[in-house]
Amino acid sequence: MAARSSYEELARQLSAVGAVKRGLARALPHECPAGSAAVLTLLDRHGEMRISRLAELLSVDMSVTSRHVAHVADRGWIERSPDPTDKRSRILRLTPGGHEQLDELTRRTTEVFGHNLQDWTDDDVGRLVALLSRLRDSFACRGSGGCTPGSHSGECRTRLGDEAHTRTPV
Repeated sequence: MAARSSYEELARQLSAVGAVKRGLARALPHECPAGSAAVLTLLDRHGEMRISRLAELLSVDMSVTSRHVAHVADRGWIERSPDPTDKRSRILRLTPGGHEQLDELTRRTTEVFGHNLQDWTDDDVGRLVALLSRLRDSFACRGSGGCTPGSHSGECRTRLGDEAHTRTPV
C-alpha cells in the first residue's frame, strides 16, 4: 500500500485534471457541450437504449439526462422511437448526423491532445492510459459484487457490463 502522502498528492493531481477537461471542453463546438458529447459517445459505444439506461451510464439524474437528450434530438443527432416492449418508453439511437458529429468531436479532442502532448512519446501516452484504466478499474471494482483489493481479474467488467469503462470525448 502506498504512503498516505502519495494518496494526498494523487488527490491534488486528480483535482487538477479539471483543467484538462476544461481545455477539452473548449475544443468542442458551441452547439455540442460536454453533456451532449457524452450522450453521443454512450449511444455509439452501447447502441440503442432507453433514457433510463442512459441516465445510469451518465451517472446523472433523469432530469439532467432528459435535457441532454432533448438537446441532441433537437439537432437531429439522435432519434427517439417508441419502445416496442413498452409504448410509454422511448428508444434512443444515433442518426447518421449523430455519427458525423461524434466523428467531429473525436477529431477535435484528438487534435487537442496531439497539440498539448506533442512532447510525449507513444510509450508515455500508453502508460498514462494504462494507469488511468487501472485507477478506474480499482474504483469500479470495489463496489457491490466487485473485486477485492489486489485481486482484479477483469471478471467484474462482465458483472458491471463494462459500464465503468466508457470513453467520452471529454
